[in-house]
Amino acid sequence: MYNFYHSLLTKKQSRYVELYYVEDFSLSEISEQLEVSRQAVLDNLHRTVNSLESFEQELGLIKKTTEIDDIADTLQTLVEKKYSNDKELLDLVQRILKINEN
Repeated sequence: MYNFYHSLLTKKQSRYVELYYVEDFSLSEISEQLEVSRQAVLDNLHRTVNSLESFEQELGLIKKTTEIDDIADTLQTLVEKKYSNDKELLDLVQRILKINEN
């Protein structure tokens, strides 16, 4: 979820999430680095995760991206089987597949 919604978080929220989930810091290490209590780190992480879950519930980007990927894969298989000589159609399918690579 962080990959989809990180730009909606505050800098502080992003920093906590990056340290804990990306850089694998412990709660104690984060509290020392940011000069806050361990409980403050834990509370901030819980609030941030709740925010990320709320974003997904409201926007559904992960669900929509997954659905687009599934449809594109099915389309690619169909095109390769039935229209393998149609370069233009194959190129369009590849463009669809590349949209969600980022």
